[in-house]
Amino acid sequence: MATISPDRARRIALGSQGFAKARPAGNVTERHFRSVVSRLGLIQLDSVNVAVRSHYMPFFARLGAYDRERLDRWLATEGEMAEYWGHEASAMPVELIPYLRWRMEDMHPWGIVRKAADHDPDLIDRVHREVAELGPLRVSDIAEGNDRTGPWWGLGKAKIALEWLLACGRVTAWRDHRFARVYDITERRIPAAVLSHSVDRHEAHRHLLLQSAQHHGIGTANDLIDYYRLNKPRSRPILEELAGEGLLDRVEVPGWNDPAYMHPAAVTPRTIRGATLLSPFDPLVWERARTERIFGMRYRIEIYVPKERREFGYYSLPFLVDGELVARVDLKADRRASVLMVQSAHLQQGQNLDRVASALANHLEEMASWLGMETISVTEWGDLTGPLARLLS
Repeated sequence: MATISPDRARRIALGSQGFAKARPAGNVTERHFRSVVSRLGLIQLDSVNVAVRSHYMPFFARLGAYDRERLDRWLATEGEMAEYWGHEASAMPVELIPYLRWRMEDMHPWGIVRKAADHDPDLIDRVHREVAELGPLRVSDIAEGNDRTGPWWGLGKAKIALEWLLACGRVTAWRDHRFARVYDITERRIPAAVLSHSVDRHEAHRHLLLQSAQHHGIGTANDLIDYYRLNKPRSRPILEELAGEGLLDRVEVPGWNDPAYMHPAAVTPRTIRGATLLSPFDPLVWERARTERIFGMRYRIEIYVPKERREFGYYSLPFLVDGELVARVDLKADRRASVLMVQSAHLQQGQNLDRVASALANHLEEMASWLGMETISVTEWGDLTGPLARLLS
């Protein structure tokens, strides 16, 4: 079994996620969006919109400034991308859907769906018929979209029905420019050649685990299993099966408690250059134990932590510079005042204050321009804020 140094493992992970590649010199186009999705496999979606919607950030981190409306249009392109449960709610290439069909088949109505169906037995089929006849539709377009009567905690009946239809694959979805889900029947949205592709459960798991290894480059069993939220007892033997066939390499990384697997095609970049803030839901950092193991940063978001107990801020973002996580920054966009607000900025232990402050100031100016913010404000919370404020003044 080969031994991979922690430094090399970190560079493999960064290269596999697209951080060794130079940003486009000209306009960012759909070709660049496809390249990012090819690297990452999927884009996790999240409704929090403090500085910017989280799904915009992985593209910005790898491509630099781009037209968000152009990305919105591409993500909504028929026959190319769709939303489903990959790593949480995710936008993904439609070609991935057959490999997740087992998840759709395994779906069982959860509590609120059972309650709604018991209260209105024809609800699910009635909403499906309406989408088939009139789709694509948003929840608000459904005839009973605003009907919140019944024992389901204030959620609309149509919303409950559509979420169930999406979960079991009878409809598919994408997001409009306001981040609202748009639904249509699956047969109208996803190409017939994709839908006819039949994959059994075992082969689907093999494919997803190999994809995970390709996207991560290197990782423990838990790292690879988590990428598509697979079942650990089912997936661990499959990883060993893939390694036995030479499709994965077993490796050890000093300091990692568990053995690791490396994709045979993984490349080790000589250097990683550049600076960017990362979304909490970027695949590079979304698994917190992996982030701490590879980068030495114990990273958490503190949305649900009471304000007085927060260490770094409501929605702090890791700051990546030349392949290292060097700081975390709590950002908020005041769109009405056109101000990008640095609510806190904390240096990672062992990093150079002046170097990081300079890189962060430059990056925040780039980000403010991308978001259309006219000014940047800096509070006094965190050891980076003093030098950062001086550089931005």
